[in-house]
Amino acid sequence: MTRLNNHVIVLAVGLSALAGFVDVLGFLELHGRFVAFMSGNSTLLALAMARQDVMALSIAGGIILTFVTGTFVATLIAHFVPRHLHIRVVLWLVAGLLLAGFFSHLAGWPVVAIAGMTLAMGAANAVLQRDGEVVVGVTYMTGTLVKIGQKAAQGLTGGARFAWLPYLLLWAGLVAGGIIGVLIYDKAGLNGLAIAAVWAAILSHYAVWLRIAIPSEAARDS
Repeated sequence: MTRLNNHVIVLAVGLSALAGFVDVLGFLELHGRFVAFMSGNSTLLALAMARQDVMALSIAGGIILTFVTGTFVATLIAHFVPRHLHIRVVLWLVAGLLLAGFFSHLAGWPVVAIAGMTLAMGAANAVLQRDGEVVVGVTYMTGTLVKIGQKAAQGLTGGARFAWLPYLLLWAGLVAGGIIGVLIYDKAGLNGLAIAAVWAAILSHYAVWLRIAIPSEAARDS
């Protein structure tokens, strides 16, 4: 992440904040289950398996499968569109899925609404990728917190002094988005998905405005 330019880092932080926002909406709506944080859902899956709780197992497993499907579809799309378009196209997909979740909520289809949110969060991880590999994961922060510790230690032992800062910003973005999500949910419930969809659309326009693209390894090293 430290090798990315500032525009990409800002986009990553914006995506992380979006993930925190949407995950909190899902967490509150699902009473303790996640739509973006799959490590937590994997723990819940293990708990359900050990206790033979079929309902909890079905919910956790369904969410995980839906999330992976979102990443799968978005990665395929990124592969087939021109490199300079893939960020904005995948962000349009994220915005569309969130909007679909919003309208499903209005229609009284809660399962479809949650599916839209989860697909969107899976797709969000395919926004910032290079040669089919994720450059910045925006919905999982354990690795990011590890990087903060590693880069801070390296800064004290001869490495770049502030290489930890982009990772801290990424984590802070998720937390800030989560705080906003709580405030919105308490007032509007899943109607907050409309805000999330607009948020994703704004990020797409930001990428278009600054012509943000992540070059391939070959292009970067040439």
